Amino acid sequence: MDTARDDLAQLLGCSAGQVVFNSGATEGANAVFAHWAGALPSGLKVAVNPTEHPCVVEAARHYLAPEQLVWLEIDAHGVVRLPKLEALLAGGAVAAVSLMAANNETGVLQPWREVAALCRRRRVAYHCDASQWLGKLPASGLGEAGWVTASAHKFGGPKGTGVLLWPAQSEGFRSQRGGEQEHGHRAGTEDYPGIAAMVAALVEAESSKVMKAPERLRLRDAFEVRIQDTLPGIRIVGAGADRLWNTVSLIMPSAENHRWVAKLDKRGFQVSTGSACATGEDGPSPVLAAMGFSPEEARRAIRVSAGWETVEEDWRGLAAALAEVDVELRSSSAPGSA
Repeated sequence: MDTARDDLAQLLGCSAGQVVFNSGATEGANAVFAHWAGALPSGLKVAVNPTEHPCVVEAARHYLAPEQLVWLEIDAHGVVRLPKLEALLAGGAVAAVSLMAANNETGVLQPWREVAALCRRRRVAYHCDASQWLGKLPASGLGEAGWVTASAHKFGGPKGTGVLLWPAQSEGFRSQRGGEQEHGHRAGTEDYPGIAAMVAALVEAESSKVMKAPERLRLRDAFEVRIQDTLPGIRIVGAGADRLWNTVSLIMPSAENHRWVAKLDKRGFQVSTGSACATGEDGPSPVLAAMGFSPEEARRAIRVSAGWETVEEDWRGLAAALAEVDVELRSSSAPGSA
């Protein structure tokens, strides 16, 4: 396990002592906000990106009082406005910031490196949820961000395993009490097989996959051009912003998203109406709502996720299936149709 810890620290660019193995990003986010709630000076606030994963948003709301929370300002693509954040930190009332690396619904990338540097200059704590970034884009530099959380299953490791990086200056950090595992930072017997598999998966991704990201980005871009040419009225969420190569969020031109999901499924393509963590929730996606989309638009949203095994023919096939479903839905909703 020491070897696994050393290997992971080397990939992320931090010391091995900053690595805490846990069950995943949800546990990590709860640990960070619980620690902040007890350690941050009274009267200071925590700034949170409104398009964060539910594990971050709900942890923030649980451990912090409403008056302690400040929601960061974002642009139409969902990207944090850096000048606004800099002005906010200059005011001196914010002691911590939580901003993800990449969004789980839209794939939109955040300027986490710039935010990490800004927080270091202002001596403000920074938490980065890197769950969607790791294994798709280079891990280098994340070890300098401060607090970092991630889940193994997002990059090919086993479910129920994850990692939390803590800044060395945060003395007294302890996420669970009991034994002295994880150098006293997290009590409980470690899942060594899961940890070893997680590190092996990330090593493989870093050595043979992430360099292929530009090539995979071209496949995604070609898909987006194709569907915009064939489906009038379709909208790509976050278009114009830097986004992950594997995630496309679409506002469909007609019909509610569940109809698109069902008809695409019959054609052999599995897409979703949102992130897995939001399955079963009522109402529109909080991410889309924060970006300014109306409830009616959000009900027409579907999310497409690709993998490293996804090839050009898969993208082309999905584009063709979307065009077929569009014709079918428009025909069924036309006046006089059965």
